[in-house]
Amino acid sequence: MSVTDLPMTAATIAAAATITAVPAPVAAPASRRATAPRRTELAAFLKARRARVTPEDVGMPPGLRRRTPGLRREEVAQLAGVGVTWYTWLEQGRPINASEQVLAAIAGTLKLDAAECAHLYHLAGLQPAPAEPESCPLSPDMQTILDALSPLPAAISNARYDIVRWNSAYDALFPGLTRSEPARRNSLWCTATVPSCCNAFLNRAEELPRMVAVLRSGYGKHVGEPYWEDFIRGLIDASPEFARLWARQDVAAHSTRYKVYRHAAVGEVRMSVTNLTVFGIPEARLVVYTPADQESTDRIGWLLANPGLSPVDHTH
Repeated sequence: MSVTDLPMTAATIAAAATITAVPAPVAAPASRRATAPRRTELAAFLKARRARVTPEDVGMPPGLRRRTPGLRREEVAQLAGVGVTWYTWLEQGRPINASEQVLAAIAGTLKLDAAECAHLYHLAGLQPAPAEPESCPLSPDMQTILDALSPLPAAISNARYDIVRWNSAYDALFPGLTRSEPARRNSLWCTATVPSCCNAFLNRAEELPRMVAVLRSGYGKHVGEPYWEDFIRGLIDASPEFARLWARQDVAAHSTRYKVYRHAAVGEVRMSVTNLTVFGIPEARLVVYTPADQESTDRIGWLLANPGLSPVDHTH
């Protein structure tokens, strides 16, 4: 990227300097005032991370004299493949734009870890693309927490409704979902693609529109990402009902919901479903199913006590 790509060029600066009569000062737009602290924070963050990286860390000779620790600005620019002036302006907090590709190159040069990369993207006003579910590490403690919640069915889900971890009670209640191939281990996919006549989700007609609206809210952060776009196109092709609901452009947030399922072995199970944020994992949710009555509690208990007698229900 060259300096001529920037909105404020040397020519425009010179032209502005020749104006002798200027209007009274006008307050900057609210959007500009709001982004100024973020640019200042971005500049400070880049300087601090640059000071942490030595020439040896990036395969460069140390040099004889260095007045400051870490890499020089021109070295970062060279290694990241950007213009020295452009990078200098970025580190000075000037109002310039950085693409995702350029930020990725700078992050690689400065040896940023996942948390630092996400911080860099947010300060620059960009949303980093999340890793796919199978590549999102969950600590062993998270499985311990899930297991401790049993006999309450519980699972870890993401913004696309992918199920990435679960406990034995969830497996007993939704065996068709947990034993599906990873690409189809998705509660919205199961809900939308199995027809109402055969679907185990008894209040599906009420809950599916809301699930699609919640998906739309999450999608807003990932528009254009292949991982999301392929999923949406697949659902539209597989379910005319989903396609109709998706076209409505409804948006909603997660909330506690009441859901009723029919299990092939025990009949109806009525539950309250609560979504809890999981810190440290982008957009992950802990989804906990609490039986709404004693009959439902007893039926989940029976499923846990008789795993070999519970048929696999592929309808979720």
